[in-house]
Formats: sequence, structure tokens, C-alpha cells
Amino acid sequence: MASFVYTARDRSSGQTVEGAIEAANQIEGMGLLRERGLLVTSIKEGKAKAAAAAAKKARSRRKKKITIDDKVIFSRQMATMINAGLPLIEGLSILGENVENASFAEIIKQIEKDVEGGDTLTDAMAKHPKVFDTLYVSLIRAGEAAGMLDQILLQLSTYLEKAATLQRKVKSAMIYPSVIVSVAFAVVALLMIKVIPVFADIFESFDAELPGPTKFMIGVSFFCQKWALAIALGGIVFVFLFRRYISTKKGRYQFDSSLLKMPVLGELFQKVAIAKFTRTFSTLLRSGVNIILSLEIVAKSSGNSVVEEAVLRVRNSIKEGESIAGPLKQCSVFPAMVVRMIDIGERTGALDDMLIKIADYYEEQVDIAVQGLTSLMEPLIICFLGVVVGGIVICMFLPMFQLGSIVGH
Repeated sequence: MASFVYTARDRSSGQTVEGAIEAANQIEGMGLLRERGLLVTSIKEGKAKAAAAAAKKARSRRKKKITIDDKVIFSRQMATMINAGLPLIEGLSILGENVENASFAEIIKQIEKDVEGGDTLTDAMAKHPKVFDTLYVSLIRAGEAAGMLDQILLQLSTYLEKAATLQRKVKSAMIYPSVIVSVAFAVVALLMIKVIPVFADIFESFDAELPGPTKFMIGVSFFCQKWALAIALGGIVFVFLFRRYISTKKGRYQFDSSLLKMPVLGELFQKVAIAKFTRTFSTLLRSGVNIILSLEIVAKSSGNSVVEEAVLRVRNSIKEGESIAGPLKQCSVFPAMVVRMIDIGERTGALDDMLIKIADYYEEQVDIAVQGLTSLMEPLIICFLGVVVGGIVICMFLPMFQLGSIVGH
């Protein structure tokens, strides 16, 4: 526990109150004072203790990648402080001192300096596009314009939490098969390069005709040993050229389109795309961002060029006075049920509520799809490993079954 000196205004009498309070940190202290009916205008730790605590925190901080979880905590705590009546600059100062990620702390301190220098929070955040994307900045702009910054920040934190959960679900569906396939590849490479050559030397001493499958496997092993470097370099070149290709507009569209058409994973990617589109669109609309700008932001943040193209068609359609549902029908990503629900929401004036319902439904469907995919992948991968590794083992031990006749010759 630490001691904090505060200045606050009594909600009932309106008088300014000064005092000290014991709390784990500044944010907890603000919460305790708020429960007492005090509106905090300033809260600082004792100078000596503050200096010691700051030095200790600075030593423990490490620079690392800024994650969605970092932004969720920042948004939620910032909303709490603004709602408690703390000045924006002081709120940024407190968060800059308490954030554990050193990289994020530096950015928050820079935002604090920019705001203190006369920039709006929107303009200050817009200088850091890698951390605060177009969606985040647009919502902050809407919150500042409407005087609802604390509510917008809470909406942002909820949206980011949902987005992070969705992202983790997709990653969990990909990690398990990726790890198993990587292990299988490593095992096969070890057998080919280290184990099979030992068997080949043993079989050569027999001076006898080997079975066809065994000769084939030894030939593959020798090929892998001889051309291992060339195969590795070829793989690196292929990955480089592939990444260059999908960085082009045409390549990215074809790649995203093929992802959505994949036999098993395609359905999962489709559900993720729908959930992300509807969640982002509804959050922007509820925050007061106009529909044209909302669609432009949704298109940029969709993460799939097929969805992006469909959303941009919707934006152009609305500019011409048409509906949202029309262009969505032409896109294979959006099922008829989703299009109908959006159409109903648009006609009834409850589009944001309808989008939330669609997002909740498809996020649940993603969860079910991930569980089903994991259950399906497990036996398939086991069968694959059994066939590949088992085939290699059988090929190598096949001459052993004929050992008597081979030695007899």
C-alpha cells in the first residue's frame, strides 16, 4: 500500500477537499474517493515514495510489442479516470507511469506532451498509427466531438476484448495442427537424413537385391542428403516470392478468396470475417460515426480483400442513395440470412442492434467451429503420421523379414 495526496470536490457541497489516502495505486485510490462522493481533480503519491516507486517500475519495465490487451487496459482505465472527473492530461500521466509495457508507456507520455502542447487527444493518437489504428482514432474523434469520451473508451475496450477473443480462437484452431505437422516434418527429416543412411550401410554389406520399396526410400534419403541445402534455399525463395505476390492487390485478393473457398477452414474464415465486419460496423455506428465513414473504416480493418471490396461497394451504393443489403447479396462471403437481417435492421432503424446480434451469433459459431475443427484435425493428423512414419519404418524393416534368404545368397 502507498500513500496518495489528493485534491477533490465534494459532490454534495461542491467544496474543494484535500487529504491523503492509502491505496495500492492511483487508480484504486480514485475509486475509493469516488465511493466517498468525491470528484478527484488531482492525486499524487508522496514525493519520496513516488520517486522510489518510479525508479523501481522503470527498472522492471521491458520494451515489448504492444498487444490488444494493452490497449484494452488503457482504454478501460482511461474511461474510469475521465468518468471520475480527472483532467485528461493527469489521466495520461498516471497511465504513463503505471503501464508495464515500456514501449506503450513511451507512447502514452508522448501523447500527454502533445495534448499539453495544444493537440486534441485524437490528433495526438493519430501520430501513432501502428498502435492506434483508423478505427480507434475515429471513435476517439467521435467521443471528443460528442463529449462522450469515457463512454466511447468503454465501448472501445469492449470491442477490443471481443476482437482479441476472436483472434485467440482462430489462433487456437491453427496452432495445434501447425505444431503437429512441424513435428512430423522434423521426424521425417531426421529419419531421412540420419536413420535411413545407417540402414543403407547395413543393407549394402549384405550384397543382395533389396525390395523395391526399400530401394526407393534409400534413394529418397540420398536425394535429401545431397540436395538438402538446395531444398532449404528453394523453400526460402518460394516463401519470399509468395509473400511478394500476396502483397500485390491482385495476389492478395486471390489468396483471400482461396482461403474462403478452402474445404474445411474456409467456413471458419467466413464466420470470422462476418463476425469482425458486423462487430466493427456496429461499434462505429453506436459511437456516432456517420455511416459512410464507418464503412470506409470497416473496409480498411476487415483483414480480407474480398470483404473489403464488398464493403466499398456498399459504401458507393449508399452514396447513390441505395441500400446496404443490395451489394452484400453479390458477395459470396455473406449468407442470405445475414443479408436479410441487415436489410431488416436498415429498414427498421435498428441496424446497430441487428449487427450486434449477428456478431454475437457468429462469434459463437466460430467457437463451435474451432472445437469441431480441433476434433476433426486430431484423428486426421494421427492417420497422416501413422501412414508416413509407419511407411518409412516398414520400408526399412522389409529386408529384415527376408534376412535369412539374403544372408543365404
